[in-house]
Amino acid sequence: MTSLSADILHDILKRLDGAALARAGCACADLRDISREEELWENACRSLWPSTNHDDVRSLIISVGGFRKFYADCFTLILNKDVPAVQTNKTNLFAEEWDESDYYYYFDDTDELEKVFPSDFVSLIDIQYKDRALYSNIIWGIPSSDGSNGWFNNCPFRIDVFHHSPENNDNSDGEVFLSTINDLPSVPSLEQERKDGKLWRDLNDGIKLSWIMINPKMKLAVNLSSWHPLGGQRHWPTDTDFVLRYDTDFVLRYGSVLPAKEVLPCQVAKCILLMKFRMTSTGNEETGEPSTLALTELNMQIEDMEGVHLNGHRSLLVLKEALSCHRSRNYSEVLDSCHLYLRAQSQLKEEKIRSECRFDTLCIVTGITVFAALCVMCYRKFDRF
Repeated sequence: MTSLSADILHDILKRLDGAALARAGCACADLRDISREEELWENACRSLWPSTNHDDVRSLIISVGGFRKFYADCFTLILNKDVPAVQTNKTNLFAEEWDESDYYYYFDDTDELEKVFPSDFVSLIDIQYKDRALYSNIIWGIPSSDGSNGWFNNCPFRIDVFHHSPENNDNSDGEVFLSTINDLPSVPSLEQERKDGKLWRDLNDGIKLSWIMINPKMKLAVNLSSWHPLGGQRHWPTDTDFVLRYDTDFVLRYGSVLPAKEVLPCQVAKCILLMKFRMTSTGNEETGEPSTLALTELNMQIEDMEGVHLNGHRSLLVLKEALSCHRSRNYSEVLDSCHLYLRAQSQLKEEKIRSECRFDTLCIVTGITVFAALCVMCYRKFDRF
């Protein structure tokens, strides 16, 4: 190693990805010093996130701490094990003085130091299929977030990055396609796909989504995605829909849990990233027509444990808290935290069902009792005559 010049070592390290570069830096003092160079980490970030190949994004990343810090913040996954236990002995399952109407639907006057604005966030979105770039986008601020009239603050939070209406199939401008040309498995027929699910498995294994949220004021960044799909479903009624779900906190069936201790009574929230493909062609081997999928939808929403969509103001506060939350490179550890969340969510749903059943039973018993009392009163009244 000592016989190699620094230029040769630099040339070797710049060919590595971020994970390999970090490991190489632990090998010896020479590699450690070279592996800390920003140019190497910039190359690693650009190869992993094509959205960083823009001058304005490069300036943004440098302003928040550089590419080395950016990679460390955004390659790891959100990990949150602080899921509260459901308190089944109280009317308010999450207790204390929280009023649901105050925290889900209405914007209140927040202290000036705690205010957070849609313009404080920048989104870097990258979709890869089998480690090849499929789609990239950069969003400065939050779209449709004119807060002057309170609409954004008080309505359910949602970011639509990509939306293609099936009614506009004739207009293919801006569409993103995935076909057998991109090594997508061929689909002889939808009936065959129903049986073996080969294309569905390939989508789950091959597609990676990264949704990085940067706050320039706080000089922090976080990846809200789980890299790989954590759940999904196929909509067979139309014979054409494939839906993938990503939960960062990531949490419909699997995912990462976002901390919200100072924002929500349940203290946690889930960020749902939904990606939707529509099959435009099953392909034809005789004519050489490839099997093709079109990306028709990509959006983000944030929900609490009861499945309530958070409004814009509360969602911004949750995103702000997520920027400084704990993270892990251990994917299995992240999945364990998701299972913990799902168990708590299941217990909450079961308790709500039991409470509703008890209330229904009480109403039925009360109704029967009142009806019986009225019948007895009427019987006695007419019996006197």
